[in-house]
Amino acid sequence: MLQSVVYRLFCMLKKAQLKPLSFFFILCVSSAVADVYGISENILDYINRNYGQDAKARLIDWRDLIQNEKYKSLPEPEKLKLVNDFFNQVRFVDDIEHWKKEDYWATPIEMLSTNGGDCEDFSIGKYFTLKALNVPIDRLKLTYVKSILLGQAHMVLAYYSSPGAEPLILDNLMDEIRPASVRTDLIPVYSFNGDGLWLSKERGEGKRVGKSSRLGLWNELSSRMKKEQNQK
Repeated sequence: MLQSVVYRLFCMLKKAQLKPLSFFFILCVSSAVADVYGISENILDYINRNYGQDAKARLIDWRDLIQNEKYKSLPEPEKLKLVNDFFNQVRFVDDIEHWKKEDYWATPIEMLSTNGGDCEDFSIGKYFTLKALNVPIDRLKLTYVKSILLGQAHMVLAYYSSPGAEPLILDNLMDEIRPASVRTDLIPVYSFNGDGLWLSKERGEGKRVGKSSRLGLWNELSSRMKKEQNQK
């Protein structure tokens, strides 16, 4: 089984169930994630009542970012910086503290509403936001790495300007977007997006080994986002 192979390669990556949310929260808040990010006034009012004005303001800022045609027309390097800077303002919080789970992949709305997330949440938020800004997903890969400095598993978003190109790394640990060859503190393990799963070679794209749906947490996240779209 592919996931077992990945775990043997990198035993620090753990499988976990997602934290169940209230039905009303899923119905009224998270449905916007898959709905081309159309955050209604009712959703904003709900966020304001339950998470405060700052949470509402973050969602408005995100909605304005992904719906603004000016931003969609920017060159891709400018989109990368815009999105990286936007999400790196959110506070870092470990899953155990934030969600009471060892591993929880939050949707962008969950992350922004609660003003917190870990490296997976930062990378996922950036991935879906760049996708909304019309960056092709074949240029974006969520990449698990081992951080030498942290001594633990870490996730970043890699951007490939063309097939086989050296990727640029979007990382919550630093605001500057750097080429993978400069990030010698990161050892790539595997990467994935909505189209597939790759075992990584040294700072390159790596070998495709299947579909991303074979990763449990990604499959759960995708299923939840489909459910959110139907629960308007």
